[in-house]
Amino acid sequence: MNTAVRKAVFPVAGLGTRFLPATKANPKEMLPIVDKPLIQYAAEEAVAAGIEQLIFVTGRTKRAIEDHFDKAYELENELAKAEKTRMLEIVRNVLPPHVECIYIRQAEPLGLGHAVLCARPVIGDEPFAVLLADDLIYSEEQGCLSQMVEIHRAEGVGGVIAVEEVAPADTGRYGIVAVASQETEVGAIRQIVEKPAPADAPSNLAVVGRYILPGSIMEVLARTRRGAGGEIQLTDGIASLLSQERMLAYRFHGKRFDCGSKLGYLQATVAFAMQHPELGAAFRGYLQSLR
Repeated sequence: MNTAVRKAVFPVAGLGTRFLPATKANPKEMLPIVDKPLIQYAAEEAVAAGIEQLIFVTGRTKRAIEDHFDKAYELENELAKAEKTRMLEIVRNVLPPHVECIYIRQAEPLGLGHAVLCARPVIGDEPFAVLLADDLIYSEEQGCLSQMVEIHRAEGVGGVIAVEEVAPADTGRYGIVAVASQETEVGAIRQIVEKPAPADAPSNLAVVGRYILPGSIMEVLARTRRGAGGEIQLTDGIASLLSQERMLAYRFHGKRFDCGSKLGYLQATVAFAMQHPELGAAFRGYLQSLR
């Protein structure tokens, strides 16, 4: 059985209601952080980790995502005629040529677990990654998914899930894991619970939007009943899988920005603008002038 992680699922069918009216006709995953949309940052992280197939689970209002990763003949022609070589390179190299994009429609908004299950015909029994574009992760060196792929390969486990500590009062916003040792960077998952109240949370280690999962989870998700919010929760599927597969929680190196919230989105915009190779110095100067 193939153990290399070559496929990644991007659940992008959500409505993005927290950003209305900006997301009324534009997918939230296409909101830009400086000069690239959120979904491109996630795709680039996946490609850097060795992913060769990007599987987008979309909804009826998400055509802009397909267009973004498609070839833009008219735009390229206009840029070529205007001899705007640098802009032409940017447009042509949104993704490397060896990377394949696959689009699958999620007909009903039945939860993250259901969105992942929609990719089953493409995943088969192979291990795969799941990336949530809302969670933008900045790392000065190796990307978060690349770190996870190395752990998955070295440990020979069924899955690896990215986690970070959150305030105990915030456990109700996340999937929460209990691990064998709270003190280590990598720990075996003993329990995973979806959005527990602080009094019921097994720890304050929260799952963030990066997963490596075995293909066997698809059969588990197919049997999983609707849970919190009346949806098929990926967390519930992982909880059932723990009796069959060894799963690790990984405290990744990097800074996560919750771009599903307006504050997190603004924080990411400022942080990435300060690091931008063209704009960084000028933007930092502008921020200093506001003090």
